[in-house]
This record gives sequence, structure tokens and C-alpha cells, in this order.
Amino acid sequence: MTDLRTPLPLAGAPATADAGVKWAKIIDQERCIGCHACTTACKSENEVPVGVSRTYVKSVDVGLFPEVRRNFQVTRCNQCVDAPCVTACPTSAMFTREDGIVDFDKEACIGCKACVAACPYDAIFINPEDHSAEKCNFCAHRIDMGMEPACVVVCPVEAIFVGDLNDPTSKVSHMVNREPVAVRRPEKDTKPKLFYRGAHASTLDPLAATRPTGDIFAWAQQAHEDGHTINSGSEPGRSSSSAAAVISYDVGHSVPWDWRVGLYTWTKSISAGIYPVVAALVVLGVLDTGSLLWTIVTPVLAGAFLAITGVVLIWDLEHPERFYYLLTRPQWKSWLVRGAVILGVYAAVLAVHFVAGVLAGPSAGGPLRWLAVLGVPAAVMTGVYTAFLFAQAKARDLWQNPLLPPHLAVQAVLAGAATLIPVAAVMDLGVRVESALAWTVAVSAAVHLLMILGEVALPHPTAHARTAAHNLTSGRFKVPFRAGVVLSGVALLAPAAPLLALPAALAALAGLWAFEHAYVQAGQSVPLA
Repeated sequence: MTDLRTPLPLAGAPATADAGVKWAKIIDQERCIGCHACTTACKSENEVPVGVSRTYVKSVDVGLFPEVRRNFQVTRCNQCVDAPCVTACPTSAMFTREDGIVDFDKEACIGCKACVAACPYDAIFINPEDHSAEKCNFCAHRIDMGMEPACVVVCPVEAIFVGDLNDPTSKVSHMVNREPVAVRRPEKDTKPKLFYRGAHASTLDPLAATRPTGDIFAWAQQAHEDGHTINSGSEPGRSSSSAAAVISYDVGHSVPWDWRVGLYTWTKSISAGIYPVVAALVVLGVLDTGSLLWTIVTPVLAGAFLAITGVVLIWDLEHPERFYYLLTRPQWKSWLVRGAVILGVYAAVLAVHFVAGVLAGPSAGGPLRWLAVLGVPAAVMTGVYTAFLFAQAKARDLWQNPLLPPHLAVQAVLAGAATLIPVAAVMDLGVRVESALAWTVAVSAAVHLLMILGEVALPHPTAHARTAAHNLTSGRFKVPFRAGVVLSGVALLAPAAPLLALPAALAALAGLWAFEHAYVQAGQSVPLA
């Protein structure tokens, strides 16, 4: 057996990373026999634990008996030129080397899973042993020593080879520039440097082949589908393949963001909505500037839900003890970092508002209107920045929606007004304030429902978005989605009668929670590999 650590000849390979080198990999699927030697070699070389893989071989059976052929696809990191994982990572734990290899630093990883959500190729996973993000890194440690990656060395049919794209004499450069090769999901414009020669379309497109009933494969049976596992996703009766195609072997796939992300979005909407709704009441003269609701209760209530948001965010990290890395080693292109700054600014405004209200009492109400000039934009950005965070998840087509920022702003207004209705009733602020809040709930709920209608009724531009929308409205997440719609419809009754305001407000909050959960999970429900 070949020693994987034995130096092998690499055309133009430097001893260390060189800015003039641009490493790429080609997998010749016409040669691949599906032996999984690359998978086992990768696991051995990189000490990858059982249950996760940096590289694996998917197989698809194409055709009808007796004319059936098994096609393979070796799946791994695509080493993108414009790597979404690098942009999304808040601490530069994912980074691109000068030689084009996308590598990772486990010591810098906070386990936010933004890179997992961003990758259109489902190539990144959380290591169950050290809880840090991990993927194929081209065996960078071997490259730096002038050796080939472990998968290249072990392949018995020489179906995998690497080389320098900038070297016109290399085999990789020759094949990429002169022969027909393909990449996965070119529409994502990530410029992958993993090229496939002779790969069947049913293996490259994760929606082209159907899955066997019960997810029983040639040599394994996947876990039953649940809220955190992707085993299916295709619309019933839909196939994008020109031939009959059935997946015969695959690995399990998990969604990166669980129910806590929907919860965090919900609590953040409440906090972000309270301040501008009360500020609007003050500016419009509906609420007196000296009211306790404006001077004290608003910053306390908004601050409490903002604190809950922060707790949920940290709770969702695989390394919660490293959360401060967002501030000590920020990567400013990441909307997790930008969002942390926005939350910090909003928290500071609420703190100043509260201190001024305590020290000056009702007389602070008027001057605090000037603070709202900063506070309202900070609250709005707190409500909507998640849309830009979701947009960085290039893997998830449902979230690539330009109407998501205004939709989140509307949800914040609805959540804030609905939360304030029971508060106004307890504080006995009068019919005028309670009526204004009830109408705010009703109007924002109506706009919210119209935006949902636009989301599900308008044609979706990609099969992935269409499949996710199907899963949202009629598939796995139809119950919370439909519950969210119905409960939001109940919120329309808020101004109909004083006795209906409170139950309508509670229905609005419950409906928003259900909708957020369904939307976040449905967006992640489509297979990517």
C-alpha cells in the first residue's frame, strides 16, 4: 500500500504557499468506480470522526431496467474563488490562502454555523468532537510539503488529480481550458475550482434524482426525516432529469440553524418594534412625552427582549465561550459582526434612554424625542439586519428575497405593537393609546399577510426556491406556516372591539413565532448535494 505521507511529484509545486499558484482539482467521473477509497483516505489523513465526512461518493442509478447505469459523484469543498463561507464567517476562521485554497482555523471558530448555511455545496460540517467547522482543505498541510492530497494518492484509477490553474503546462490547466468540464451550481457565481469531467447531470443537481422510499440506500439506511435532518426535498412528481434517476447512496445531511434561530428572530422583532412604535405615538401626540411608558417602560421592555435575543444567539453557538471573538477578531464583511454592532448601538441607546428617564423623570420625555432620531434607525436596523445575514447564506434560495428587509420591518412593528397592548392595558393609558396600538397591530398584520401572499404566490426563479416554498406551504412545515397565517389573520380583529385587542395581540405574537420557525426551517430543507 502506498504511504500517504510519501512525497509525490507535483508539477510546479512549491514548498510553501505561493501567490503565483492557483490550486484546482479535477475529478474524472468517467474513471471513478465508486470505491470510496478517497473517503477513507481523507478520514485517516485528517482524523475525521465517524458520522461526518470531508469527502464522500454519492451514487445515482440512471435509466430503467435492464438498461441502467450507476453514476458517481465525488463530493467535497469546491475551493471557490469567491467563497461564501469566507464572507459569512464572523471571525475569519474560514479564510482563503494566497494559493487559492480555502482553509480553516478551528481555534478561531465560534461555531455560529454561518459558513455551513452559506456553502451552496453542503461541504462544511460541525465536527462532533471539537464542535468547530470543518471541511476539505485540499490537504493543505501536504501541499505545503510538496505532496499531493491523500485522496489523489489513494485513488486506484487516478480519477482525482490536482494542479496549478496558472500553469499552462499542468494537466489541470490543460483539461479545464481545452476539454468539457462542469462545476456544481454555476449560477451561484462562486467560481469553483473543483471541476468534474464526465459527470452525469443527475449527480451534479441534487434535485434531479429522486430518493428511494424510506431513504433506504444500497448499503445504508438514513435516519428518519426530522426537523434537523434533510433526507428529501423534491416536490412530488417533479424531476429535472431527462432520464429516470434514483439516488442509490448518499450520506446524511443536517441543517445548520435549528429552532433557536427562529426564536431569536422573534424576540429581536419584539425588541426592535417596541421603541419605534412608542416613539411614533409620542411624535403624533397620542402619548404624552412625560408618560412612564415612554421614559422608563419602553427602554426596559425593549432592552429585556434584546437581552433574551443575545442569550439565544450565544446559546446557539457551538463555542459559546468564544462569543467575544465577534468583537476581538471581527471579519467586517460578515453580517453576524455587523449585526452585533447594530445590537450594541441599539442597546446603548436604550441604556441612555433608561438612565435619562430615571434621573430626570417625566421632564426627560421631551429631550428623549431627540434621542429617538438615533434610536428609531437603530431599532429598524436591529429588526432587518437578519435579512442580510440570510442573504449571505447563498445556499438557500428562498432567503434570496429583496422584499425580506421590509417584511422583517413590518414584522417588528407588528410584534412591538402586539407586545405593548397588554402593557397599555395594565398601565391604564386610556382608550386613545389602546386604540392606536390595536390599529397598528391590524394594519401591520394585514401588510404582513400580503407580503406572505407575495412570497408564496409569485413564481420562484429557481427549483431550489420553488421546492423550499413547497415545503413551507404544503410540505414538512405546513402546520406552523398555516398556523402562523391563521393567527396573523386573527390579529386583524384587534380594533374591532376593546375585548378583542388582547387576544388578537397574543394571536399575532404566536403567529409570528410559528411563521418565523417555518420560514427558517423551510429555507434549509432543500438538499444541496
